[in-house]
Amino acid sequence: MKEHYKKGSLSLQGTIAMGTGVMIGAGIFALTGQVAEFAGPLFPAAFFIAAIISGFSAYSYIMVSRKYPSAGGIAMILDKAYGASAVTGGAALLMALSMVINESLVARTFGTYVMQMVEVDDKSTWVPALAVGLIIFAFLVNIAGNKLISRISIITAILKIGGIVVFAGLALWASGFSFEPKLGNAPDQSSWGGFLAGVALAILAYKGFTTITNSGDEVQDPETNVGRSIIFSLIICLIIYLLVSFAVASTLSIDEISAAKDYALAEAARPSIGDYGVWFTVAIAIIATASGLLASTFAVSRMLAMLTDMNLIPHSHFGMPGDIQKHTLVYTVVLASVLAVFFDLSRIASMGAIFYLVMDIIVHWGVLKHLRDDVGARPAILVTAIILDLVVLSAFLVMKGAEDQMIVILSVSGILAAFAFERFYLSKKRTGHHQH
Repeated sequence: MKEHYKKGSLSLQGTIAMGTGVMIGAGIFALTGQVAEFAGPLFPAAFFIAAIISGFSAYSYIMVSRKYPSAGGIAMILDKAYGASAVTGGAALLMALSMVINESLVARTFGTYVMQMVEVDDKSTWVPALAVGLIIFAFLVNIAGNKLISRISIITAILKIGGIVVFAGLALWASGFSFEPKLGNAPDQSSWGGFLAGVALAILAYKGFTTITNSGDEVQDPETNVGRSIIFSLIICLIIYLLVSFAVASTLSIDEISAAKDYALAEAARPSIGDYGVWFTVAIAIIATASGLLASTFAVSRMLAMLTDMNLIPHSHFGMPGDIQKHTLVYTVVLASVLAVFFDLSRIASMGAIFYLVMDIIVHWGVLKHLRDDVGARPAILVTAIILDLVVLSAFLVMKGAEDQMIVILSVSGILAAFAFERFYLSKKRTGHHQH
């Protein structure tokens, strides 16, 4: 059964709102403290460097999507570069998994911030419970269709961007607009290796632009608007991230940020307007994470449906009614819920960064080797994108390996398993076809 997409159902404004919805939902509230713990006092610069790297990364996606707009986005790009191969299937699975990981990251962030408003003893139970509740809510809204998602994305984007700017202004006002980091004891990993590892995590805060490519021909005038949406989304998010980074850095020392890394923005609001600041920041976090999850669920379900249409992954409806798109929504929600229950924010973010960077390198290499003449891409930009990804990925693996070997082992095992599964599935499928 082929999936049917509604062409032209997403406007330019709606697409930008969706892209920024994913990025700001995860980037600001989930990753600020995580990045600061690695990069130390230079963590605002880590967000800036990550934006530059993401800009180079976006080049491949924009060039291919401009000529071949598709609701499959990244899966389509990989298919154009590598054909119906294990490389295409494995890399697309890594992207889909990193997007599901992002959903669980945002959902747990939602639970963590909500718990700052209440006094309970067992937060370890309530955080995953709230995360799963938000994931289910996102599922129900996605079933309602694209128009509702687009409207919600636009409204929440205005609310959360305005709220975050107000937060940054208040925090900077409380610090006297010094834009200088507060003194404190920086963690040991505040080194060049730690800084690059922080950049790797900060890249997760921008990877939401891939949500736009996954929407493909659902975007109005995709040949023009996909590229515009990506560029505008990255610029908006860079400005917001720098404002918030300087606000947090000038309010809290690095050791204070590390102590409250899962809810750093709420803690940074306390010195400026006390508990009211915490409540205001939590309210914005709830809006940001909820809207980010809606957009992310929208994108990953489309991508999984596209992989099914391309016969790169198996599909079973398990007795469920509806079409493939509805089924992939269910798979997405179940997997994201499992991750949200069993993994904390730090481990979720680490897995997401590793999966995404590996997939990103594969995309750039495919465009460089097979598509650059077809889509008019410049080799120098593609090579630069690959080198930048390799540098930050290597630094992150070294730093994370010294701190948490298990998550590196799980991530590498997951990557190998994805490609092994695709190789097995496609070879079995071809064997069955030949026998038939």
